[in-house]
Amino acid sequence: MRLFAAVVPPEDVTRELGAEIAALRKLPGAEGLRWTGRPGWHFTLAFYGEVDEEVVPELSARLERAAHRSAPFELALSGGGQFGHGRALWVGASGEVAALRLLADRTEAAARKAGLDMGEHRRYKAHLTVARSRDAVDVRPYVEALDAFAGRTWTVDELVLVRSNLPKSGVPGEQPRYEAVARWALGGAG
Repeated sequence: MRLFAAVVPPEDVTRELGAEIAALRKLPGAEGLRWTGRPGWHFTLAFYGEVDEEVVPELSARLERAAHRSAPFELALSGGGQFGHGRALWVGASGEVAALRLLADRTEAAARKAGLDMGEHRRYKAHLTVARSRDAVDVRPYVEALDAFAGRTWTVDELVLVRSNLPKSGVPGEQPRYEAVARWALGGAG
């Protein structure tokens, strides 16, 4: 199964972001981007790719320990940016980003200890993808519009192991479906 570890913003935070994205989708050229919807909004901490079912219990145990060792922290959606010359448009984070980065490092380490090949370690960049493109696109107007965006602060109090179900219909623009496989409270949360 295709898995990743994530922080998922609460409903009121994604509702607020939804209003911002609705305004962005009215900008010229917006129809050329594949916009992600609210069910797909999350901060990926570590992407594991295809994981054999027999590895999932070990990975889960290690992720549970990583969650237990991480205290709850404050985060807000804030600003924006892009990767790959407009191939990914994202909203960033403000608040205790160092705590988010530490949780990302711990979820990567948990996977390595469970025997998953995580490739070369890269410094974590907090981002929540809101649109993609197969081709290079000038997304500067969207990034500039997101510069002033500052969502409300919430307490991150859980780590989520998510299964990504890729589209199989072949319908252009169809989004992956995400389902929580497991959730663990951070530190003393819950």
